Amino acid sequence: MKKRNVGWSILAAVCLVASMSFSALAEDEIKIGVIGPMQFTQGEGHWNGAVMAAEEINAKGGVQVGDKKLLIKVLKEDSNEFVSLPDATNAAELAISRHKVNFLVGGFRTEAVLVMQDIAMDNKTIFIGCGAAHPKLCERVKEDYDRYKYWFRVTPINSRFLVKVDFILLGMVAKIMAQELNIPKIKVAIVAEKAVWADPIVGIAEKNLPKMGMEVVGVWRPSPVATDVTAELSAIQSSGAHIIFTTFSSSVGVTFAKQWGELKIPAAAVGINVEAQKDGFWAATGGKGNYTLTINTYARVKITDETIAFFDKYRERFKEAPNYTAGTYEAVYILADAITKAGSLDPDKIVPELEKTNRNGSAGRLVFTDTHDVTWGPGFVTSVGTQWQDGKNMCVWPINWEGITYEGAVPYKIPPWIVEYYKK
Repeated sequence: MKKRNVGWSILAAVCLVASMSFSALAEDEIKIGVIGPMQFTQGEGHWNGAVMAAEEINAKGGVQVGDKKLLIKVLKEDSNEFVSLPDATNAAELAISRHKVNFLVGGFRTEAVLVMQDIAMDNKTIFIGCGAAHPKLCERVKEDYDRYKYWFRVTPINSRFLVKVDFILLGMVAKIMAQELNIPKIKVAIVAEKAVWADPIVGIAEKNLPKMGMEVVGVWRPSPVATDVTAELSAIQSSGAHIIFTTFSSSVGVTFAKQWGELKIPAAAVGINVEAQKDGFWAATGGKGNYTLTINTYARVKITDETIAFFDKYRERFKEAPNYTAGTYEAVYILADAITKAGSLDPDKIVPELEKTNRNGSAGRLVFTDTHDVTWGPGFVTSVGTQWQDGKNMCVWPINWEGITYEGAVPYKIPPWIVEYYKK
């Protein structure tokens, strides 16, 4: 009996040591769940940005946490949120409960991110948004700070600021067309994918474009994954629109641009088209998306001293330009910095350090507002306007805006078929 007890004691001791070793091993890494629609370019951007940041940080020895350094491990979590809200919910729950991530970065569709946000908050998991634009996500922080303080947004600027930049780009193009084509009053067609995040943009546009001296000729709301918009484009041409004010975050952006160019619709495309932010847009549209103008986060211009180096390294590493969801790169870096300053992986210690963020990042200076939103404006993150010009996605804004011109920007070009149409 005594021998048997000794045997059990040895076995228990071995199990305890193994358990302690496993725990120590688990604590020797920082797990960051990268959550997004991984079958789409937006999710690819999430993953690529996070991978690149983690590789850079790990190459320098990892993240200093107290008296030791921990390596970052990124885990790919496919939310499939374009297709299924339940899939997004399951992905967030699995990331936290099964994969035991310390942090989450990413998220894209507001409808899905609102749910994923609640799951993260239930578990006091810091979640840095890098895709969803709706203001509500950050307003929750102010409404219930104790619950939502673990949420921050790095990219994009929220829908209200997107609208401001939209209007600036629209106003720029309207002015150029009015002057060069002698159009006395610009008519605008509003085309936005049918999604919650786009609703505020449509509403504000309908209300404010007439105040800007423009006439709204109609509103069209195709599916985010529509594969044919010729009916909408034909109706827009019949409306006499001079400009099409776009709001696309999904694959409809390729469909629209390709068919717009094929049909040579005599109205300039201006606004948000996330698909037009990536290098693959040119091939995806067969070059028919030429002269598409979109709000963008990145361009190969000197936004900060970090921008061009980041842009070139990303393109070399992944063979394409970064789209805005690659802002996970900045999310991982500011997390690493906040962890080091907190000296802990405790989210309640990290949150105050994140709130102090002041980083000269690849897309501008990152400083959070009191609602944990990214600050927009001169001297902070401004966004850029990029236009496809004969195979190259060129920065065309800001030029001489609020004292800002990013080195490397070029003038906007009216599509030549529109010039021909109006100068007949």
